[in-house]
Amino acid sequence: MVDWQVTVTTIHCEAVDDYVTLMVYKDKSANCVGYKKYGEGITKEVAKGLKKKAKELGKEFRCEGPECHRLIEYRDKLFAEEEAKAKS
Repeated sequence: MVDWQVTVTTIHCEAVDDYVTLMVYKDKSANCVGYKKYGEGITKEVAKGLKKKAKELGKEFRCEGPECHRLIEYRDKLFAEEEAKAKS
């Protein structure tokens, strides 16, 4: 059992070319604050900015949502560390 409620980190997300905050809770749920900006809650202004940036850099930017591998890998890493800590 983990001895924390929530842990938070900020990473540079290549999918949207911006810094986003990842939150992992002790019940193993996790979310990305960037998803609210670049995913489900994307505004026309933000979408336009991403499209412009994509055109300039020749790369497509798109939020991967709740199943983002960055979020899942971070969550899994935290719980693997907790498991290893508990075994020692």
